[in-house]
Amino acid sequence: MGTDLNRRASNKYLRVEEHVRSLIASELFKHNDKLPSIRQLSEKLGVSKNTVIRAYQELEAQALVYAVPKSGYHVIHTVPNLKQRNQPTQVDLLSVCKGILSYPSYKEQLPLGSAHPNIDAPAIKSLYAEIGRHSRQQSHIPSHYQLPPGDELLVKQLAKITQDLGIPANIDELLVTHGAQQSISLALRALTQSGDIVAVESPCYFGNLLLLESLGLKVVEIPSCPRDGMDPIALKDAASKWDIKAVIVTPNFTNPTGSLMPLERRHQLLSCSGSIPIIEDDVFGGLCFDENLPSLYMLDTLERVIYVSSLSKTLDSRLRIGWMLAGRFRAPIEKYLLCDNMGSLNLMQSAVAAFLTSGKYRTHTSRMRRQYQSNVRRFLHLFTQEMDLHNGLRNRYRVYPVQGSFLLWVQLPSEIDSYQLYLTLQQQKISILPGTVFGTDNQFQNYVRFCVAKLASGTDWQPAIKRLVSTILEFVDQASPK
Repeated sequence: MGTDLNRRASNKYLRVEEHVRSLIASELFKHNDKLPSIRQLSEKLGVSKNTVIRAYQELEAQALVYAVPKSGYHVIHTVPNLKQRNQPTQVDLLSVCKGILSYPSYKEQLPLGSAHPNIDAPAIKSLYAEIGRHSRQQSHIPSHYQLPPGDELLVKQLAKITQDLGIPANIDELLVTHGAQQSISLALRALTQSGDIVAVESPCYFGNLLLLESLGLKVVEIPSCPRDGMDPIALKDAASKWDIKAVIVTPNFTNPTGSLMPLERRHQLLSCSGSIPIIEDDVFGGLCFDENLPSLYMLDTLERVIYVSSLSKTLDSRLRIGWMLAGRFRAPIEKYLLCDNMGSLNLMQSAVAAFLTSGKYRTHTSRMRRQYQSNVRRFLHLFTQEMDLHNGLRNRYRVYPVQGSFLLWVQLPSEIDSYQLYLTLQQQKISILPGTVFGTDNQFQNYVRFCVAKLASGTDWQPAIKRLVSTILEFVDQASPK
């Protein structure tokens, strides 16, 4: 009974939140306009003032409104077009992303671009020593294909890792794939046909957008809070308008925002999505700074969630080892997996399996969680300290806090073109990822994503961060009227 009361109370603030969203989307209130007061909304909607305050706080966390002392809440100057974002669109990002994905031939002064983990760790050296040993053994082993579900020992070890994340995975349920990207691709092929509509978070990981483009699928972008993740009410609204065949969502530390979906919101997402199949991308789940929350896969009662993970963020992205729990969709997915590859990488699978049996993986991930948490704090201190030195930047940017992973989502002043900023910083050997690649309609033009995984301790990053901020300031100054 207590749970029902909590959910009814929660629905009240969501109703207020949706009401304010509709005011903004209808353009009754435009940028910087003052929104109805807490008292006015409380009386109009018949809810408590605390309920209205919570709704406004949620909208503030989503960068839709901002608070002005003694004045109330106003529409933020970079409010996205909510109506347009819910229109299914074709994806066209390949030409931009090809340049971004290429690896520089020089040593970067500030490597904040690609979301690769830090591999400067004892466990990684042990891992590649194991790969070397298995490589030398290959000539003594009869040549054969490694058929699905994958190397038997590796399947067992990956099942243990999944169990450590709170998911009681059985070895006969798990399929080893060529990274999480292949897992998502296989799931989409089993669930959709060319021309179908798939719902994704907005902003959305550009790799998923590229994948959807390659499969000829249309995208409906669901607004996602940088703190709490995909908006369940917006998903429900989109599903009432469009025939959505699948949802791709990352409850744990979305790329790029780093959002962590609260347990209450996970229940709401499952409820609001009806029976639509969900692909749960959990590649960052092992990098939570605190306790892990139950996955959508665990909370699902309709057997329609496909769980996906990989070792790319916890060990090394070059391994290309992912896995999935496909549930009732396993048969078609396993067929695609076999027909696509006619077997997997025997060497890599057997070597990684041997490494995982050593017990070093758990120690390594524990160490990296502490390091990434330290990196986040250190970078935020240096970056905000430098930004706040300049009147043109102070109070005109926002960095969204994270509770896991090594990614940071940053909103810059509205006049910033993040792609041009990315190109300019490249010349200074500073890498970032422009927000433009995380949407289909350039709606995140003044956002950037930073990866702080490689900010090694003992290195003085302040001079490079100073150059980064100076360049941002130059862009603001150039856009200012003379």
